[in-house]
This record gives sequence, structure tokens and C-alpha cells, in this order.
Amino acid sequence: MSDEIGSRTWAIAEGYIPGWSHGPEPALESHETCCVLNASDRDAELEIMIFFEDRPACGPYRLTVGAQRTFHLRFNDLRDPEPIPKETPFASLIRSSVRVVVQHTRLDSRQAANALMTTMAHPCD
Repeated sequence: MSDEIGSRTWAIAEGYIPGWSHGPEPALESHETCCVLNASDRDAELEIMIFFEDRPACGPYRLTVGAQRTFHLRFNDLRDPEPIPKETPFASLIRSSVRVVVQHTRLDSRQAANALMTTMAHPCD
């Protein structure tokens, strides 16, 4: 499969990691996830920038999604250059060296009745 699908730049305008969870970790820990599909024959080198309402952006966070692979990144797990603060609204911009498809998912488990939301990220090119 040599054809690339998707876009090289994606935006997720809404992000929020709750400060606590109801249920066992890691499975039911409240989180934001960026699901990336790389259907190309080349590895995708990703850079993620995080934007906030009241402070400078942070990043880039760098990761690789192998050729013809998928990767589910929990924003909660990002550490370098700094962890993303909980209970703080944020947005993300994802740039890739090859075309990929990005989906955004949130698990909010602050109540016993969990809420799961998912939507496609916005392709920017």
C-alpha cells in the first residue's frame, strides 16, 4: 500500500484531562487520546504542539508511528518536554512527515457512569 491517506497536519481544538477518575487505572483513568493511523509504507514522524488559554504553548512532543501501523497516544502520558497539566483546557496541533488519519477520544470517568466521546480531528491540509 504505497498510497498515503489522510493529512499531514491535524488540529484538535478541545482537550481536557480531568483531575481524578472513578475506577481502576490505567483502564478507567480519565484521559484524552490521539489515535493515529499510518497506512503508508513509510514511518510517520509526528510533532505535537499543545496550546493553552493563559500560558505559552508547549512542545513539540515527538513520536513515531510505524509504516502501516496505528498508535493510540494518551495525552496523559506525554512527559517530554513537560507533562500536560490536568484540569486545564488545551488544544493540540499534530504535524506528520507523511499523511495520516487522526481521531480524538476522551474517557471521562469522574462518575461511576463513564462517558466516552470520540470524533475525527480536523484535517488542516
